[in-house]
Amino acid sequence: MGGTCPVCNNSLEDGLTACPYCGFRILGSTQSFQPIKIDVRSEYEKPKKPMQKHQLSVIRGPQTGMEITLKEGRSSVGRDPQCDVFLNDMTVSRSHAMIEINSKGCVIRDMNSFNGIWVNDRMVDVCLLKTGDVLQIGAFCLVYKERQ
Repeated sequence: MGGTCPVCNNSLEDGLTACPYCGFRILGSTQSFQPIKIDVRSEYEKPKKPMQKHQLSVIRGPQTGMEITLKEGRSSVGRDPQCDVFLNDMTVSRSHAMIEINSKGCVIRDMNSFNGIWVNDRMVDVCLLKTGDVLQIGAFCLVYKERQ
């Protein structure tokens, strides 16, 4: 891989599978992570600006503070810039998840990603989201909001 370790910022030689300084596993194009436990529901219940019908708020990780409006139908989520929801971090798979909004509500589905999807501290393959759910996708922590 070469470059710099994303955890301890030490220089890395090409071909290493783990950082010799901190032990962080270097797995190629997608890096591993451990989900964090935070309780942010009360802090993020009130929107800062008029909210769209379905929205994700980035509350931790890269792009903190960003509001993502979800469209009706299917939206791809991943590190690929072509995804509808572009999450630019090595802990996110290129095609990480699919979000579908229909008459039943908002459903998120894992697309066989490396690190999976965590909703309210539980790893899920498919989940019907409700307002206040905390999602972790790679290094991103997001809160789902739905306006009636």
